[in-house]
Amino acid sequence: MSFPEDYLDDDYDLYFNEEEAKDKVKVCREYIDNDRTLANIDFIEEVIQICLECDLIEDGLYLTEAVLNITPYNSEAWQFKGILLNNSFEFGEAYHCFEKSQSLNPNDVETYINKSIAEDNLGMSEDSISSLIKALAIEPNNEEILFSLGVLYEKKEKYIEAIDYFINSIKHDSEYLEAWYELGYCYENMEKFSKALEAYDKYLELEPNSFTGWYNKGIVYLRLEMYEKAINSFDLSIVLKEDFASAWFNNGYALFKLGRLKEALKSYKKAYELDSLDETILFNLGQTYEELGSYPQAIRCYSEAIKLDNGYYEAFLARGYCYDVAGKYQLALKDFNQAITLTSNPEDAWFAKADLEYSLGQLEESITSYIKAIENNNNNFSAWNKLAETYIEVGLWLEGLKSFDECIRIKPDHANSYYGKAKINFLLGHTQNAIDCLKCAFKLNPNIRNEFTREYPEVKSSKLFIKLLDENKS
Repeated sequence: MSFPEDYLDDDYDLYFNEEEAKDKVKVCREYIDNDRTLANIDFIEEVIQICLECDLIEDGLYLTEAVLNITPYNSEAWQFKGILLNNSFEFGEAYHCFEKSQSLNPNDVETYINKSIAEDNLGMSEDSISSLIKALAIEPNNEEILFSLGVLYEKKEKYIEAIDYFINSIKHDSEYLEAWYELGYCYENMEKFSKALEAYDKYLELEPNSFTGWYNKGIVYLRLEMYEKAINSFDLSIVLKEDFASAWFNNGYALFKLGRLKEALKSYKKAYELDSLDETILFNLGQTYEELGSYPQAIRCYSEAIKLDNGYYEAFLARGYCYDVAGKYQLALKDFNQAITLTSNPEDAWFAKADLEYSLGQLEESITSYIKAIENNNNNFSAWNKLAETYIEVGLWLEGLKSFDECIRIKPDHANSYYGKAKINFLLGHTQNAIDCLKCAFKLNPNIRNEFTREYPEVKSSKLFIKLLDENKS
């Protein structure tokens, strides 16, 4: 077969489209079929490289096998085979190819780099790092090796080490895009947000049309609670990639935090249109409707989120609140009970259930639920406070005193807890204790004095209490 003249020039490193590459492969196959492999081995190796560039894995492996059949000690051919196997996710076989290549040429940097990729994908993370460090010893200024080491440490969440490698790779190539990008990500995870923004800014200076770059910058602004700037970044990301669901979602969140609820709805709806299987989008939609007072729509969103994830604790809890507001108390109780079963720490669900039971007049049940909330968090002041008040209503005054003591333990300056203790002590006939508690309450909040005289009008005829009140006039 005649070979086109332009295939025989010195520009074989230029980009070839797939059709041109397949033509070259066809020529190589003819050489191989006609036992002319050795005579044309240089050309076949060049075509193997083209197969790598064009992702023609099957053809590349065929040609590589042919070369290895003729020259089994060809380290470069073993390396090519390993790279092709890496690209086809056959990492175990690729690893053995790189081992073979390394045994034939121990100082080949590219083999170390590609072997590291196989090792990383095989879960051999320490070996992967070791391979790159050996490569770095051979070429200490190789920015690709430095970058790859940074990525491996980043995966292990060792951000300090990763940052050091990324910075070193940038020292050797100040326009190393990927290094600036990953540097921003590492700083973000270390909550060094100003440095993260600097890195993303440099990346975007070099690559202004990167929708992920603008998105990541927006996420940093979100974490800084700089919502207007976050929105600007997400808007740019969306302009560059209109179907980027995550950008629409986070844009909605920033708008929600600014109270721009109708705009937030539009962003969340667009995100849902692009990704209807993301229950978090539905949950946030529900929260926005809830904030707008549109409880039926909120309930509908939470219900759809639960259909996608029947273990969605927050969605059951939120839907329960909405049912409660809508007067559908039994449905609310059902949701709170379900939420309790879905998490190891259902403190909020127990508290919500207790409040609903209290409002329904189910005082004994609410006491049990408040106690359950406290068992999940002994420092839940609101639960202790409501428990104390409920104990008073059912006549368990000593239990009420203990609960108010817990309130004071958590908030020593809470005047109403002292006042609550004072009222119980009056009921128990412990006048001196009641007076001591009143003194503390009046000292912490003089306005309680007026509440006391309204609740106990008979004090106007008691010299003792008149004296107490006079001592605590503002």
